[in-house]
Amino acid sequence: MDRALSDPLERALAPVDRLRVRLLRATMPVSSRLAGARELRVAVIGVSVVIVALLASLIAPLWMLALGPIVLGVPHLLADLRYCVVRPGWHRDRRLWLTAAAPLVGVGLGAPLEYGLLGVAASALVIDGAWARRIAVVVAALGLGVGVRALGSTADLIFAHAHNFVAVGLWAAWRPREGKLHLAVLGAFVLVSAALSLGLGDFVWSAGLAAGVPAGLDARTHVATLAPGLGQPWGLRLVLLYCFAQSVHYGVWLRLVPEDDRDRPTPRSFRASYRALCGELSPWLLGLFTLAAIGLAVWACVDLTQARTGYLRFARFHGMLELTAVGLLIVGGRRG
Repeated sequence: MDRALSDPLERALAPVDRLRVRLLRATMPVSSRLAGARELRVAVIGVSVVIVALLASLIAPLWMLALGPIVLGVPHLLADLRYCVVRPGWHRDRRLWLTAAAPLVGVGLGAPLEYGLLGVAASALVIDGAWARRIAVVVAALGLGVGVRALGSTADLIFAHAHNFVAVGLWAAWRPREGKLHLAVLGAFVLVSAALSLGLGDFVWSAGLAAGVPAGLDARTHVATLAPGLGQPWGLRLVLLYCFAQSVHYGVWLRLVPEDDRDRPTPRSFRASYRALCGELSPWLLGLFTLAAIGLAVWACVDLTQARTGYLRFARFHGMLELTAVGLLIVGGRRG
């Protein structure tokens, strides 16, 4: 039987694709220009992600911090797994199951970050590639591990902030570029980050735009967890920067990396994207992530604060997954 006839989700996507076609026709020739030029399209999407993340962070920062992980957290973990593990084919390398899987699971279950960094070093050591690059990654990972060990619990705080920027850097190095349009995205990200750090969003707190969130998700709580010991206004500025960078982080994995990693330079329909996802990931894995997303949403309806905390506690492994991907990318080379 035709998949489109047997799969309810694919049938549900059919009218969405028809609407997409109408919108593309209505916006020609701009849409045809973007569809045929990946570099330009990715740059436009990337700058749009930065702008939307900035506006959302200025309008409702605490709600973004509260609901972002609940709504986008699980899909972005699935994208992490798809593009950092499955698409490069690293899941088929038994050596990486031994060197990377156990440390990543351990970090997700609460093990110290240095165990994840040991996995980064071990994975770079066993993967095929130039020895000079292997040694460079191993030395860097072990050096970070020593630093993390010395910092103790402070390392988790630094890592929480830094991994958002790691994702942006990983996207920038994802594949060889034909031009320099991606620099517009990087420039916008750096410019907004600097502006927020210097006080662009100070009015948010004074205007009361961050009010109305549940207990445990207020500005004071976020300052205590994301900027402990930092005086005002720097504590609130760091919280706002984290909100913005986390939002861009989600955009990187859900929009930019998929655009850049796709074999064909032109965009897919929603149904074609769904077929590709099903073709690359096993049904049980998709089912597991679907149940996780539903379970997290139900948990959030009961206790939003605890649901968010529980997700972030487990999801700390994905930052190490991204660092592992960085190491493998350095040793094995970028995707073509």
